[in-house]
Amino acid sequence: MASLVCTLQHHQDDVNWCAFSGQMLATCSGDKTLRIYNTDDFSELPFSPLSGHGYSVHCCCFSSCGQFLTSCSTDATTVVWSMVTGEIEAVLEHPGRSPVRICALSPDSVHLVSGASDGSLALWDFPSKQLRRTGAVSDTTMVACSFSPCSQVFVTGSTYGDLRLWDLNMNQLHAEKNAHDLGVSCCTFAPAILSGGQVVQFNLASCGQDSHLKIWAINKFSSGAYRMQLLHTLSDHSAPVLSCAYSSDGQLLVSGSVDKTVIIYDAKNVLLLYTLSQHERYVTTCSFSPTSPLIATGSMDKTVNIWRLEDGCSGNGGKSLPVESAQTSREGRASAGRLKLLVSDWSEDDVSEWLAEEGLGGLVGKFKANNIDGTELLGLTKETLASELHIGEEDKHHTLLSECNATSSLHLLLQ
Repeated sequence: MASLVCTLQHHQDDVNWCAFSGQMLATCSGDKTLRIYNTDDFSELPFSPLSGHGYSVHCCCFSSCGQFLTSCSTDATTVVWSMVTGEIEAVLEHPGRSPVRICALSPDSVHLVSGASDGSLALWDFPSKQLRRTGAVSDTTMVACSFSPCSQVFVTGSTYGDLRLWDLNMNQLHAEKNAHDLGVSCCTFAPAILSGGQVVQFNLASCGQDSHLKIWAINKFSSGAYRMQLLHTLSDHSAPVLSCAYSSDGQLLVSGSVDKTVIIYDAKNVLLLYTLSQHERYVTTCSFSPTSPLIATGSMDKTVNIWRLEDGCSGNGGKSLPVESAQTSREGRASAGRLKLLVSDWSEDDVSEWLAEEGLGGLVGKFKANNIDGTELLGLTKETLASELHIGEEDKHHTLLSECNATSSLHLLLQ
Protein backbone atom coordinates (compact mmCIF):
# COMPACT_ATOMS: atom_id res chain seq x y z
CA MET A 1 0.00 0.00 0.00
CA ALA A 2 0.95 3.68 -0.15
CA SER A 3 0.68 5.82 2.97
CA LEU A 4 0.77 9.60 3.26
CA VAL A 5 3.93 10.72 5.09
CA CYS A 6 3.37 14.48 5.14
CA THR A 7 1.94 17.42 3.24
CA LEU A 8 4.16 20.40 2.35
CA GLN A 9 2.22 23.65 2.26
CA HIS A 10 4.82 26.37 1.70
CA HIS A 11 3.99 27.52 -1.85
CA GLN A 12 1.57 30.38 -2.38
CA ASP A 13 0.40 29.32 -5.85
CA ASP A 14 0.02 26.21 -8.03
CA VAL A 15 2.80 23.63 -7.67
CA ASN A 16 4.05 23.02 -11.21
CA TRP A 17 6.83 20.45 -10.78
CA CYS A 18 8.70 18.40 -8.23
CA ALA A 19 11.97 16.49 -8.54
CA PHE A 20 14.06 14.27 -6.27
CA SER A 21 17.79 13.87 -5.95
CA GLY A 22 19.34 11.30 -3.63
CA GLN A 23 19.00 13.58 -0.60
CA MET A 24 16.73 16.46 -1.62
CA LEU A 25 13.30 17.25 -3.00
CA ALA A 26 12.81 20.38 -5.13
CA THR A 27 9.42 21.91 -5.90
CA CYS A 28 8.55 24.92 -8.05
CA SER A 29 5.46 27.05 -8.36
CA GLY A 30 3.52 29.83 -9.95
CA ASP A 31 4.62 31.91 -6.96
CA LYS A 32 8.01 32.38 -8.77
CA THR A 33 9.96 30.34 -6.19
CA LEU A 34 11.56 26.95 -5.74
CA ARG A 35 11.66 25.20 -2.39
CA ILE A 36 14.26 22.65 -1.37
CA TYR A 37 13.70 19.98 1.27
CA ASN A 38 15.85 17.42 3.06
CA THR A 39 14.33 14.00 2.32
CA ASP A 40 15.28 12.65 5.74
CA ASP A 41 12.57 14.67 7.50
CA PHE A 42 11.30 17.03 4.76
CA SER A 43 12.50 20.09 6.59
CA GLU A 44 13.33 23.03 4.34
CA LEU A 45 17.01 23.71 3.75
CA PRO A 46 18.42 26.98 5.13
CA PHE A 47 18.77 28.59 1.69
CA SER A 48 15.19 27.74 0.67
CA PRO A 49 13.15 29.27 -0.92
CA LEU A 50 15.11 30.11 -4.06
CA SER A 51 13.98 33.42 -5.55
CA GLY A 52 15.59 34.25 -8.88
CA HIS A 53 12.84 34.03 -11.47
CA GLY A 54 10.59 36.93 -12.41
CA TYR A 55 7.54 34.87 -13.30
CA SER A 56 6.05 31.39 -12.77
CA VAL A 57 8.55 28.52 -12.54
CA HIS A 58 7.34 25.63 -14.71
CA CYS A 59 9.90 22.87 -14.29
CA CYS A 60 12.99 21.84 -12.31
CA CYS A 61 15.46 18.95 -12.45
CA PHE A 62 18.60 17.85 -10.61
CA SER A 63 21.95 16.96 -12.12
CA SER A 64 22.85 13.29 -11.66
CA CYS A 65 25.25 14.09 -8.81
CA GLY A 66 22.63 16.24 -7.07
CA GLN A 67 24.97 19.24 -6.77
CA PHE A 68 23.02 21.38 -9.24
CA LEU A 69 19.38 22.14 -9.90
CA THR A 70 18.00 23.69 -13.09
CA SER A 71 14.70 25.54 -13.36
CA CYS A 72 12.86 27.30 -16.16
CA SER A 73 10.29 30.05 -16.20
CA THR A 74 7.93 32.29 -18.11
CA ASP A 75 10.70 34.91 -17.74
CA ALA A 76 12.45 33.18 -20.71
CA THR A 77 15.37 31.88 -18.66
CA THR A 78 16.71 28.58 -17.41
CA VAL A 79 18.59 29.05 -14.15
CA VAL A 80 21.28 26.75 -12.77
CA TRP A 81 21.45 26.69 -8.96
CA SER A 82 24.11 25.35 -6.60
CA MET A 83 22.61 22.86 -4.17
CA VAL A 84 25.53 23.47 -1.82
CA THR A 85 24.94 27.19 -1.33
CA GLY A 86 21.60 27.92 -2.99
CA GLU A 87 23.31 30.54 -5.15
CA ILE A 88 22.72 31.05 -8.87
CA GLU A 89 25.50 29.46 -10.95
CA ALA A 90 24.24 30.60 -14.36
CA VAL A 91 21.28 32.22 -16.09
CA LEU A 92 20.66 30.84 -19.59
CA GLU A 93 18.54 33.12 -21.76
CA HIS A 94 16.43 31.22 -24.23
CA PRO A 95 16.98 32.17 -27.88
CA GLY A 96 14.15 34.46 -28.96
CA ARG A 97 13.29 35.26 -25.35
CA SER A 98 10.16 33.10 -25.41
CA PRO A 99 8.77 31.75 -22.11
CA VAL A 100 10.52 28.47 -21.23
CA ARG A 101 8.02 25.74 -20.36
CA ILE A 102 10.24 22.67 -19.94
CA CYS A 103 13.86 21.76 -19.19
CA ALA A 104 15.59 18.39 -18.99
CA LEU A 105 19.12 17.25 -18.09
CA SER A 106 20.72 14.20 -19.68
CA PRO A 107 21.48 11.35 -17.24
CA ASP A 108 25.22 11.99 -17.69
CA SER A 109 24.67 15.72 -16.95
CA VAL A 110 26.50 16.72 -20.13
CA HIS A 111 23.52 18.25 -21.96
CA LEU A 112 20.54 20.40 -21.02
CA VAL A 113 17.50 20.95 -23.22
CA SER A 114 15.05 23.82 -22.77
CA GLY A 115 11.78 24.11 -24.69
CA ALA A 116 9.68 27.24 -25.10
CA SER A 117 6.20 28.51 -25.83
CA ASP A 118 7.07 29.36 -29.43
CA GLY A 119 8.03 25.75 -30.20
CA SER A 120 11.78 26.43 -30.06
CA LEU A 121 14.38 24.17 -28.44
CA ALA A 122 17.82 25.01 -27.10
CA LEU A 123 20.51 22.39 -26.44
CA TRP A 124 23.11 23.54 -23.93
CA ASP A 125 26.46 22.11 -22.92
CA PHE A 126 25.80 21.83 -19.21
CA PRO A 127 29.37 21.91 -17.82
CA SER A 128 30.25 25.10 -19.76
CA LYS A 129 26.67 26.51 -19.85
CA GLN A 130 27.17 27.29 -23.56
CA LEU A 131 24.47 27.08 -26.23
CA ARG A 132 25.28 24.27 -28.69
CA ARG A 133 22.26 23.79 -30.96
CA THR A 134 18.78 25.15 -31.56
CA GLY A 135 15.73 23.62 -33.17
CA ALA A 136 12.03 24.26 -33.46
CA VAL A 137 8.62 22.87 -34.27
CA SER A 138 6.31 25.54 -35.68
CA ASP A 139 2.88 26.51 -34.37
CA THR A 140 3.11 24.75 -31.03
CA THR A 141 4.37 25.01 -27.44
CA MET A 142 6.98 22.65 -26.05
CA VAL A 143 5.70 21.23 -22.76
CA ALA A 144 7.50 17.90 -22.30
CA CYS A 145 11.03 16.56 -22.67
CA SER A 146 12.96 13.50 -21.53
CA PHE A 147 16.43 12.11 -22.30
CA SER A 148 16.99 8.45 -23.04
CA PRO A 149 18.99 6.55 -20.39
CA CYS A 150 22.01 6.51 -22.73
CA SER A 151 21.93 10.35 -22.95
CA GLN A 152 22.27 10.25 -26.74
CA VAL A 153 18.70 11.05 -27.81
CA PHE A 154 15.73 12.85 -26.30
CA VAL A 155 11.99 13.07 -26.87
CA THR A 156 9.89 16.24 -26.81
CA GLY A 157 6.14 16.63 -26.53
CA SER A 158 4.02 19.61 -27.49
CA THR A 159 0.55 21.07 -27.26
CA TYR A 160 0.07 20.01 -30.88
CA GLY A 161 -0.05 16.39 -29.65
CA ASP A 162 3.17 15.13 -31.22
CA LEU A 163 6.13 13.25 -29.75
CA ARG A 164 9.44 13.84 -31.54
CA LEU A 165 12.76 12.05 -31.17
CA TRP A 166 15.94 14.12 -31.57
CA ASP A 167 19.66 13.45 -31.52
CA LEU A 168 22.31 15.74 -30.04
CA ASN A 169 22.80 17.47 -33.40
CA MET A 170 19.14 18.50 -33.21
CA ASN A 171 18.21 16.19 -36.08
CA GLN A 172 14.67 14.83 -35.92
CA LEU A 173 14.90 11.05 -35.94
CA HIS A 174 11.19 10.30 -35.70
CA ALA A 175 7.89 12.14 -35.33
CA GLU A 176 4.75 10.59 -33.84
CA LYS A 177 2.37 13.35 -34.91
CA ASN A 178 -0.86 12.23 -33.24
CA ALA A 179 0.46 10.70 -30.05
CA HIS A 180 -2.15 12.45 -27.88
CA ASP A 181 -5.28 14.17 -29.13
CA LEU A 182 -5.46 17.80 -27.92
CA GLY A 183 -1.85 17.81 -26.72
CA VAL A 184 0.94 16.06 -24.82
CA SER A 185 1.37 16.94 -21.13
CA CYS A 186 4.45 14.95 -20.09
CA CYS A 187 6.81 12.21 -21.26
CA THR A 188 9.46 10.16 -19.49
CA PHE A 189 11.86 7.39 -20.49
CA ALA A 190 12.02 4.18 -18.51
CA PRO A 191 15.53 3.64 -17.10
CA ALA A 192 16.23 0.29 -18.77
CA ILE A 193 17.89 -0.32 -22.13
CA LEU A 194 16.85 -3.57 -23.81
CA SER A 195 19.04 -5.13 -26.48
CA GLY A 196 18.69 -8.17 -28.66
CA GLY A 197 19.92 -9.08 -32.09
CA GLN A 198 20.27 -5.94 -34.16
CA VAL A 199 17.89 -3.79 -32.11
CA VAL A 200 18.20 -1.55 -29.07
CA GLN A 201 14.90 -0.69 -27.37
CA PHE A 202 13.85 2.04 -24.97
CA ASN A 203 10.44 2.36 -23.36
CA LEU A 204 8.75 5.74 -23.03
CA ALA A 205 5.64 6.77 -21.11
CA SER A 206 3.61 9.79 -22.22
CA CYS A 207 0.35 11.38 -21.12
CA GLY A 208 -1.94 14.06 -22.44
CA GLN A 209 -5.13 16.00 -22.72
CA ASP A 210 -6.88 12.92 -24.13
CA SER A 211 -6.95 11.46 -20.56
CA HIS A 212 -4.64 8.63 -21.62
CA LEU A 213 -1.32 7.35 -20.33
CA LYS A 214 0.58 5.57 -23.10
CA ILE A 215 3.62 3.32 -23.13
CA TRP A 216 5.76 3.24 -26.26
CA ALA A 217 8.68 1.19 -27.52
CA ILE A 218 11.38 3.17 -29.33
CA ASN A 219 13.57 0.83 -31.34
CA LYS A 220 16.91 1.67 -32.91
CA PHE A 221 18.16 -0.68 -35.61
CA SER A 222 21.74 -1.33 -36.64
CA SER A 223 21.03 0.62 -39.84
CA GLY A 224 20.51 3.74 -37.70
CA ALA A 225 16.76 3.88 -38.35
CA TYR A 226 14.28 4.41 -35.52
CA ARG A 227 10.76 3.11 -35.10
CA MET A 228 8.22 4.09 -32.44
CA GLN A 229 5.49 1.61 -31.55
CA LEU A 230 2.56 2.00 -29.16
CA LEU A 231 2.55 -0.84 -26.64
CA HIS A 232 -0.22 0.08 -24.18
CA THR A 233 -2.90 2.72 -23.70
CA LEU A 234 -4.07 3.15 -20.10
CA SER A 235 -7.44 4.85 -19.61
CA ASP A 236 -7.91 4.73 -15.85
CA HIS A 237 -8.02 8.51 -15.36
CA SER A 238 -11.30 10.28 -16.06
CA ALA A 239 -9.73 13.60 -17.12
CA PRO A 240 -6.51 14.88 -18.77
CA VAL A 241 -3.33 13.30 -17.41
CA LEU A 242 -0.78 15.99 -16.57
CA SER A 243 2.25 14.08 -15.29
CA CYS A 244 3.92 10.68 -15.33
CA ALA A 245 7.14 9.24 -13.91
CA TYR A 246 8.96 5.91 -13.66
CA SER A 247 10.63 4.61 -10.53
CA SER A 248 14.41 4.38 -10.78
CA ASP A 249 14.27 0.60 -11.21
CA GLY A 250 11.56 0.87 -13.86
CA GLN A 251 9.17 -1.39 -11.95
CA LEU A 252 6.58 1.26 -11.15
CA LEU A 253 4.90 4.05 -13.10
CA VAL A 254 2.91 6.88 -11.51
CA SER A 255 0.55 9.42 -13.09
CA GLY A 256 -1.33 12.50 -11.90
CA SER A 257 -4.47 13.96 -13.41
CA VAL A 258 -7.02 16.74 -13.63
CA ASP A 259 -9.37 14.25 -11.93
CA LYS A 260 -7.37 15.01 -8.73
CA THR A 261 -6.06 11.45 -8.40
CA VAL A 262 -2.66 9.78 -8.50
CA ILE A 263 -2.44 6.26 -9.95
CA ILE A 264 0.45 3.86 -9.29
CA TYR A 265 0.99 1.09 -11.84
CA ASP A 266 3.04 -2.06 -12.02
CA ALA A 267 4.96 -0.94 -15.10
CA LYS A 268 6.22 -4.38 -16.09
CA ASN A 269 2.81 -6.07 -16.10
CA VAL A 270 0.84 -2.87 -16.83
CA LEU A 271 -1.48 -3.32 -13.84
CA LEU A 272 -3.14 -0.65 -11.73
CA LEU A 273 -1.98 -1.04 -8.14
CA TYR A 274 -3.36 1.94 -6.24
CA THR A 275 -5.36 5.11 -6.75
CA LEU A 276 -4.56 7.93 -4.32
CA SER A 277 -7.12 10.67 -3.70
CA GLN A 278 -5.69 13.30 -1.41
CA HIS A 279 -5.33 16.46 -3.46
CA GLU A 280 -8.20 18.95 -3.68
CA ARG A 281 -7.35 20.20 -7.18
CA TYR A 282 -5.55 19.03 -10.35
CA VAL A 283 -2.45 16.88 -9.79
CA THR A 284 0.19 18.60 -11.90
CA THR A 285 3.37 16.67 -11.09
CA CYS A 286 4.68 13.44 -9.61
CA SER A 287 8.16 12.08 -8.96
CA PHE A 288 9.83 9.00 -7.45
CA SER A 289 12.78 9.23 -5.10
CA PRO A 290 15.79 7.40 -6.59
CA THR A 291 17.04 6.18 -3.21
CA SER A 292 14.01 5.54 -0.98
CA PRO A 293 10.44 4.23 -1.41
CA LEU A 294 8.89 7.68 -1.68
CA ILE A 295 6.69 9.50 -4.20
CA ALA A 296 6.06 13.25 -4.27
CA THR A 297 2.90 14.63 -5.89
CA GLY A 298 2.17 18.31 -6.46
CA SER A 299 -1.09 20.04 -7.20
CA MET A 300 -2.90 23.24 -8.05
CA ASP A 301 -4.09 23.12 -4.43
CA LYS A 302 -0.61 24.58 -3.64
CA THR A 303 0.52 21.47 -1.73
CA VAL A 304 3.01 18.65 -2.20
CA ASN A 305 2.12 15.27 -0.74
CA ILE A 306 4.83 12.77 0.20
CA TRP A 307 3.84 9.11 -0.03
CA ARG A 308 5.67 6.04 1.24
CA LEU A 309 5.32 2.76 -0.62
CA GLU A 310 4.85 -0.20 1.70
CA ASP A 311 5.15 -3.96 1.12
CA GLY A 312 2.89 -5.17 -1.63
CA CYS A 313 2.86 -1.94 -3.60
CA SER A 314 5.53 -2.90 -6.10
CA GLY A 315 4.88 -5.25 -8.96
CA ASN A 316 8.26 -6.87 -8.35
CA GLY A 317 7.15 -10.07 -6.67
CA GLY A 318 5.02 -8.22 -4.14
CA LYS A 319 8.01 -6.46 -2.61
CA SER A 320 8.17 -2.76 -1.93
CA LEU A 321 10.39 -0.45 -3.94
CA PRO A 322 13.87 -1.10 -2.54
CA VAL A 323 15.42 1.50 -0.28
CA GLU A 324 18.48 1.56 -2.51
CA SER A 325 17.08 1.37 -6.04
CA ALA A 326 19.25 3.68 -8.09
CA GLN A 327 20.43 0.78 -10.28
CA THR A 328 18.24 -0.03 -13.26
CA SER A 329 17.43 -3.55 -14.38
CA ARG A 330 20.10 -5.86 -15.72
CA GLU A 331 19.22 -4.99 -19.31
CA GLY A 332 20.07 -1.34 -18.78
CA ARG A 333 22.05 -1.05 -15.60
CA ALA A 334 25.38 0.04 -17.03
CA SER A 335 26.11 3.63 -16.05
CA ALA A 336 24.75 6.41 -18.24
CA GLY A 337 28.23 7.82 -18.68
CA ARG A 338 29.59 4.57 -20.05
CA LEU A 339 26.60 3.79 -22.25
CA LYS A 340 27.36 6.72 -24.51
CA LEU A 341 30.75 5.24 -25.34
CA LEU A 342 31.83 2.50 -27.68
CA VAL A 343 33.39 -0.36 -25.75
CA SER A 344 36.66 0.51 -27.48
CA ASP A 345 36.55 3.88 -25.69
CA TRP A 346 36.33 2.34 -22.21
CA SER A 347 39.13 2.99 -19.75
CA GLU A 348 40.51 0.30 -17.43
CA ASP A 349 38.22 1.64 -14.70
CA ASP A 350 35.20 1.35 -17.00
CA VAL A 351 36.07 -2.30 -17.66
CA SER A 352 36.44 -2.94 -13.92
CA GLU A 353 33.08 -1.31 -13.22
CA TRP A 354 31.43 -3.38 -15.93
CA LEU A 355 32.91 -6.61 -14.57
CA ALA A 356 31.59 -5.82 -11.11
CA GLU A 357 28.11 -5.05 -12.49
CA GLU A 358 28.03 -8.36 -14.36
CA GLY A 359 28.89 -10.35 -11.23
CA LEU A 360 32.49 -10.92 -12.32
CA GLY A 361 34.16 -8.84 -9.64
CA GLY A 362 36.62 -11.62 -8.91
CA LEU A 363 38.30 -10.94 -12.27
CA VAL A 364 38.90 -7.23 -11.65
CA GLY A 365 42.35 -7.80 -10.15
CA LYS A 366 43.57 -9.88 -13.10
CA PHE A 367 42.24 -7.39 -15.61
CA LYS A 368 43.81 -4.42 -13.85
CA ALA A 369 47.14 -6.22 -13.56
CA ASN A 370 47.10 -6.77 -17.32
CA ASN A 371 45.90 -3.21 -18.11
CA ILE A 372 42.78 -4.40 -19.92
CA ASP A 373 40.87 -1.42 -21.31
CA GLY A 374 37.97 -1.44 -23.77
CA THR A 375 40.09 -2.12 -26.84
CA GLU A 376 41.83 -5.02 -25.13
CA LEU A 377 38.49 -6.34 -23.89
CA LEU A 378 37.09 -6.56 -27.42
CA GLY A 379 40.14 -8.54 -28.51
CA LEU A 380 39.87 -11.23 -25.85
CA THR A 381 39.40 -14.82 -26.98
CA LYS A 382 39.20 -18.11 -25.11
CA GLU A 383 42.84 -18.65 -25.94
CA THR A 384 44.07 -15.29 -24.63
CA LEU A 385 41.96 -15.65 -21.50
CA ALA A 386 43.62 -18.99 -20.78
CA SER A 387 47.18 -18.19 -21.84
CA GLU A 388 47.58 -14.57 -20.69
CA LEU A 389 45.04 -14.14 -17.91
CA HIS A 390 45.07 -17.76 -16.72
CA ILE A 391 41.29 -18.01 -16.75
CA GLY A 392 40.45 -21.61 -17.64
CA GLU A 393 37.31 -23.59 -18.39
CA GLU A 394 36.59 -23.91 -14.68
CA ASP A 395 36.46 -20.11 -14.39
CA LYS A 396 33.94 -17.75 -15.95
CA HIS A 397 35.40 -17.05 -19.38
CA HIS A 398 32.38 -18.41 -21.24
CA THR A 399 30.15 -16.01 -19.34
CA LEU A 400 32.65 -13.22 -19.78
CA LEU A 401 32.88 -13.68 -23.54
CA SER A 402 29.12 -13.85 -24.03
CA GLU A 403 28.60 -10.77 -21.87
CA CYS A 404 31.38 -8.94 -23.68
CA ASN A 405 29.87 -9.72 -27.08
CA ALA A 406 26.40 -8.59 -25.98
CA THR A 407 27.74 -5.37 -24.49
CA SER A 408 29.80 -4.65 -27.59
CA SER A 409 26.73 -5.04 -29.78
CA LEU A 410 24.73 -2.75 -27.52
CA HIS A 411 27.27 0.04 -27.58
CA LEU A 412 27.86 -0.21 -31.30
CA LEU A 413 24.12 0.09 -31.90
CA LEU A 414 23.87 3.16 -29.70
CA GLN A 415 26.35 5.10 -31.81
